[in-house]
Amino acid sequence: MRFRHPDGSTVHLAYCTNVHPAETLDGVLAQLRDHCEPVRKRLGRDRIGIGLWLAKDAARALVTDPAALRGLRTELDRRGLEVVTLNGFPYEGFGAEQVKYRVYKPDWTDPERLTHTTDLARLLAALLPDDVTEGTISTLPLAWRTPFDDLRAEAARTALTALAQRLDALAELTGRSIRIGLEPEPGCTVETTADAIAPLTAVGHDRIGVCVDTCHLATSFEAPGDALDALAAAGIPVVKSQLSAALHAEHPHLPGVREALAAFDEPRFLHQTRTLTRAGLRGTDDLGEALTTDALPDTAPWRAHFHVPLHAAPAPPLTSTLPVLQDVLTRLVGGPVPLTRHLEVETYTWQALPPALRPRGRPQLAEGIAAELALARDLLTDLGLKELP
Repeated sequence: MRFRHPDGSTVHLAYCTNVHPAETLDGVLAQLRDHCEPVRKRLGRDRIGIGLWLAKDAARALVTDPAALRGLRTELDRRGLEVVTLNGFPYEGFGAEQVKYRVYKPDWTDPERLTHTTDLARLLAALLPDDVTEGTISTLPLAWRTPFDDLRAEAARTALTALAQRLDALAELTGRSIRIGLEPEPGCTVETTADAIAPLTAVGHDRIGVCVDTCHLATSFEAPGDALDALAAAGIPVVKSQLSAALHAEHPHLPGVREALAAFDEPRFLHQTRTLTRAGLRGTDDLGEALTTDALPDTAPWRAHFHVPLHAAPAPPLTSTLPVLQDVLTRLVGGPVPLTRHLEVETYTWQALPPALRPRGRPQLAEGIAAELALARDLLTDLGLKELP
């Protein structure tokens, strides 16, 4: 979905396909048919954007077979889909029964992460619509926080510097500019936007910036204005933003609240949980740890890294951090010029919701994703952007 900003530039809105697990190229093609096109039809649009997730095997198949890449591009066009951004964070196995810490491997200290991200950049340059010259890719924020010493930090910086040089060469070769955004996430070496400033300043290249995930930012209790102002002051670009909402519990000491939270403690994904105390941010690696130990004080609100559907906040006594998303969006695209032009709805946890809230089949999932995109569309038009055909 495309929108005209009041300054005349185009802002792109997509939804991320990591909600539809697929490890192979055949699986990706099936996603387009079974999920993405039905979402487009529910929205009544001739064209929508998707933030494509290409697992290792799918990406490698496309890189090594130009005919397969042309076939994917043709299939996108045929189904009314366009790609300006990729989710390069998960490497493989995102649809496994248990993902948890595996999603952070390989990290930016492993040469395979550089190879894979380079592949994704080359693929995106070939998949961009004919009238679009800029693409973006989100990636993991260097590594999980442990172990990460000075030696590993230097290896990650060297890899990102090499990537920036490859992106420069790709732009010269293709005329397409691909930028990469580190996506701060609780528990990682770069947990907050503030944590991103030092390593990105060390890399010092405008093709490497930040992807602001609004669920992650909210989970870490970052103030949107302060976070974005600090990035701007440091000259760090917001390459893209993932529109997502975290789980919020205002009174975690109450038994009813804890019971409601426990319904979201599921085995597939890691749900880092945080609370803000006078001494600073406190947290656990997973929601179950917060609920079953005394590791987390319960005298102030808790937020958990659980991407809840944008249009459907959890039932009381829980809620979502949608207001944080709205604040971030206002600051990113509600000003005289957009601070980023690529927005991606990323609710990948539909099948991890409590059983009563999960979609019962493909039609219900498509309906939910379309409702999320409709909400995001309304937020953008309320900010003065005009939806384009």
